[in-house]
Amino acid sequence: MSYICAMKRRILIVEDDVAFGTMIKRWSERTGYEAVLRLTVATAKEELEKTGYDLILSDLRLPDGDGITLLQWARDRNIFAPLIIMTSYAEVKSVVTAIKLGAEDYLEKPIVPSILKEKIEQALAKSGERVKPQFKQEKLSQGIVLGNSALARQMYAHILKVAPTKMSVLILGESGTGKEYAARMIHDNSPRKDKPFIAIDCGSLSKELAPSELFGHLKGSFTSAIDNKTGVFEQANGGTVFLDEIGNLHYEVQVQLLRALQEQKVRRVGSAKDVAINVRILAATNEDLVLAIAERRFREDLYHRINEFSLFVPPLRDRKSDIKLFAEEFLRQANEELERDIKGFTPEAIGLLERHHWSGNLRELRNVVRRTTLFASGDEITPDDLPVLNEPKCEDMALYPNNEKEQIEAALHKARGNKTLAAQFLKIDRKTLYNKMQLHGIKL
Repeated sequence: MSYICAMKRRILIVEDDVAFGTMIKRWSERTGYEAVLRLTVATAKEELEKTGYDLILSDLRLPDGDGITLLQWARDRNIFAPLIIMTSYAEVKSVVTAIKLGAEDYLEKPIVPSILKEKIEQALAKSGERVKPQFKQEKLSQGIVLGNSALARQMYAHILKVAPTKMSVLILGESGTGKEYAARMIHDNSPRKDKPFIAIDCGSLSKELAPSELFGHLKGSFTSAIDNKTGVFEQANGGTVFLDEIGNLHYEVQVQLLRALQEQKVRRVGSAKDVAINVRILAATNEDLVLAIAERRFREDLYHRINEFSLFVPPLRDRKSDIKLFAEEFLRQANEELERDIKGFTPEAIGLLERHHWSGNLRELRNVVRRTTLFASGDEITPDDLPVLNEPKCEDMALYPNNEKEQIEAALHKARGNKTLAAQFLKIDRKTLYNKMQLHGIKL
């Protein structure tokens, strides 16, 4: 499992002296960095919430706070970009406090460019050393990239925290956000990384099929059991089992699963003998399991067993600063697969991508880029190549009200009951549509 990152390192400069801040910004850009200037703690927080940075240069004293306040706020939100304090006051106590709280270094004004360059390079090198052992820096092969937004970085920080533990993790997020990829990252950064990682879609398991798939069976234990079968838990022994869409697992099978997890033993269908197992459980769902528990569709004891730690994978629309990075990687893959040579996206096309809602998240973005790469006529992708993303017309907006249940009912009505077509109208997959129909009690 691998990822790509932006080539230029990003620096956030927080300085209320506009002339001095602009000078530092221009120097940073001439030195090869991508730099953004903000004048207050409040605007710096807004910037860090929407975009990831590799380093923060902050004045000690600012109109609405100080660099130490910003540092504490960032650490509380798992934003670990190294922070260098700039001060003209040479206040020893404040500098010591900042270093104790995790500031990387400090600079006294007036700034000497050679010293500034040295301290930035040292801070970025240390940051790189901390991250490098955890993530493999190879080209992608599965259409998923790590983003650079604050939300993305927070998620990766959580993954690195929980990965080395034995805790079961419940991964939450909409369809298409990359929950299985997050599960693989946890596995790849755990002590089990050299053992099997097996993913299974619980939505595809019927009440009758599930015990055999999960726990295995003996030859002759039922009509179609023509040979012995080793179940997923035995296959993954020593490694990780990823139960995708666990909310779709039949209630009776949940009982068997809970027993297996609690006792770390499984019993093949048709056998009277238990087999000891050693697996870590990662589970994922886009369904509200708390509601499912209230409706007696999901066992509360199983919920607490798989939810020792929760990880949220944010939707693409909340990570707009990552969209360009994702789109460019998907374009590279599509060029290679389709033997095209599209150079990139125009700024207007990127703007259109960033304004789109992306109900299908990364999966939808990849499909759009792939289709567009096939049909694009010029060297670059323009808004004209993205008709599927044109703003909705008035009648379309009237068709889908804000209430989710009404949206689904309207889409089903328009599709005359065809669920595949209704899912396309709603820009979700069929499985998600079925889940939401069940959630809202919609029947045809």
